[in-house]
Amino acid sequence: MQRGPLGRRGFESFSEDPFLAGAMSAATVDGIQSTGVAATIKHFVCNDQEHERQAVDSIVSERAIREIYLMPFQIAQRDAQPMAYMTAYNRVNGVHMSDNKKILQGILRDEWGFDGLVMSDWFGTYTSADSVNAGLDLEMPGPPRVRGQQTLIAHSVRKISDDTIDERVRKVLELVNKVDKLNIPENAPERSIDSPETSKALRNVAASGLVLMKNEKNVLPLKKEQSLAVIGPNAKIAAYAGGGSANLRPYYAVTPLEGISAQKSDVKYSLGAVGYRSLPVLSYLTKTKDGDRGLTARFFKEPPTDKSRKHVDEVHVEASDILLSDYKHPEITSDTFYMDLEGILTPEESGEYIFGVSVCGTAKLFIGDKLVVDNTENQRQGDTFFGSGTVEETGTMQLEAGKSYQVYLQFGSSTTSNMKTPGATVMAGGGVRVGGTKQTDPQVEIEKAVVLAKEVDQVVVIAGLNGDWESEGYDRRHMDLPGYTDALISAVAAANPNTAVVMQSGTPVCMPWIDEVPALVHAWYGGNETGNAIADVIFGTVNPSGKLSLSFPVRNEDNPAFLNFRSERGRALYGEDVYIGYRFYEKTKRDVLFPFGHGLSYTSFDISNLQVTDDDAGEKITIKVDVKNTGALEGAQVVQVYVSQRHPSINRPPKELKGFAKVLLKPGEVRQATVHVSKKYAASFWDELKDAWIMEKDEYDVLVGDSSASTPLQGSFKVGETSWWKGL
Repeated sequence: MQRGPLGRRGFESFSEDPFLAGAMSAATVDGIQSTGVAATIKHFVCNDQEHERQAVDSIVSERAIREIYLMPFQIAQRDAQPMAYMTAYNRVNGVHMSDNKKILQGILRDEWGFDGLVMSDWFGTYTSADSVNAGLDLEMPGPPRVRGQQTLIAHSVRKISDDTIDERVRKVLELVNKVDKLNIPENAPERSIDSPETSKALRNVAASGLVLMKNEKNVLPLKKEQSLAVIGPNAKIAAYAGGGSANLRPYYAVTPLEGISAQKSDVKYSLGAVGYRSLPVLSYLTKTKDGDRGLTARFFKEPPTDKSRKHVDEVHVEASDILLSDYKHPEITSDTFYMDLEGILTPEESGEYIFGVSVCGTAKLFIGDKLVVDNTENQRQGDTFFGSGTVEETGTMQLEAGKSYQVYLQFGSSTTSNMKTPGATVMAGGGVRVGGTKQTDPQVEIEKAVVLAKEVDQVVVIAGLNGDWESEGYDRRHMDLPGYTDALISAVAAANPNTAVVMQSGTPVCMPWIDEVPALVHAWYGGNETGNAIADVIFGTVNPSGKLSLSFPVRNEDNPAFLNFRSERGRALYGEDVYIGYRFYEKTKRDVLFPFGHGLSYTSFDISNLQVTDDDAGEKITIKVDVKNTGALEGAQVVQVYVSQRHPSINRPPKELKGFAKVLLKPGEVRQATVHVSKKYAASFWDELKDAWIMEKDEYDVLVGDSSASTPLQGSFKVGETSWWKGL
């Protein structure tokens, strides 16, 4: 769950709202498992920050656990029955999740009826007997580090019963038998499906998720007949995903500049500012001796000081961001091994270049005969490699255009480092990241962008974050945009009144310039078709219909988790309780930059004629409204249904999302949107005294609109008697 804006895995999460997160999770699970593939839902539960994620104790009230953090899983279990669950790294109220019998057995299996497999996250098993008895079926990855011999010993001294061992084994075998029906051979090579059909689908999905945040004076869509400049740090990069284990190497990725240029040929470009956190990977500038882009990696059993050593393996590396936790070679039997990276760098421009190395292990980088970066001694813990790596140590060197330089890096695996990494994932093998780029002068780049902005009719600034800033292993420390991005946007907007900003991030960022720009699109990370999707929306080929799945605060200090987001002395107190996201902003009457559910269109809509009815059994509420397209373009509107209890016996959020429907309409068309809501899920809260859900006798308002801040239609339903319930 997105407790606040700084969680660096927020880009992987569906929403700050538990109903929306659950509905999206259920749909995803259902889609995956419809193909026969087992879906594994994670992280179960309260793994909402990366800081000290394996050591931190999430201190959460029972009510908040139930209403906020378990609810998405509960909905997914009710509606889609995932075949597997993955436990979180952290503790919850004192107990690591992989050892948490109360939740794994008591809630997941006994209360919800889950009968599938529970596995740990990678290196997230910390005990043998306790985890087996708690209900953890499988330690990941294999071969086991904690189980194996320790489990045999625990079984021999009756800390684990025969029945418990049988149950754990049974769940593993049951999952194997389920997925074996796909007839995919073991160790089959990875494959991808790259076809016009998949590209079209990816493009449509990416475009439908873009959110039109602001559009004064109809600056968007852009006019193709007018001159256009594309400016900004994200224009020439494909920020297709965040970083960490969620980041997969795409078979292709379209940059915004490529997508825009494909629809308008005479586009002008200026960098304006850099947006990287770590230096761009050096391999994009290097070639091997055979002329292939990238570097050559050679693996050794002995260190570079052994002049007689011979490499046992050679691999072509396309990206110099290398994780070796699963590297294996039959001749390398020790955890300690070495790797050399070699390539040729031929710069296109003369000037001072900066190089950087972050490593889980040890590394030295040479350019020609010069040692540019030494990251072997006095290492400083950073947040690379899931918190087990160093900071990026840098060095500079003057290079001449057209001259070829030998790039050579010496790497030692994680065991060669003496750096302590408390609270981080222990990384076998380790990894190394090598970056490099030509140095730039921020003021000069902004001045170039301003000059260009004055020469054209309209400007698009493509800015935001990327997989460096939002990644597994570490949290953001602030909401600010990188470097000089804010200054760039303000300067360009002052130079050209027809400036639109396209922002890329998975979580909120500060926008001090918001009143200076007439148009803003939030583009998230759009996958392979990122650039084409952005172009489709800003040129009007696609009418935007996305809605914000989380609130955008004005500043970090406004968010509900601000006071207690990081681990402090090993614990994170969830002091906001059930008041997460818009629940908090509405309860405290605190203004936001953009509210939950917000999203504009190039057309306009009217929502009217609300009808709220109970079904005969009293278990379901049906909400119907008429939606009319009152504009001149075809478009889609998302009808949002919120529920509010009138006289609760305890404090509750002002309202909570309980359903939604998306309606596509031609100009002038009217259609009825229907939303079905479970009555007990809509009305109940967790009663800590009864250890059960309570649905109180009361009247409940049904609020309908197009965002959490705009719910003009109001109906109601009644609950005639107070009752308690558990389960699904």
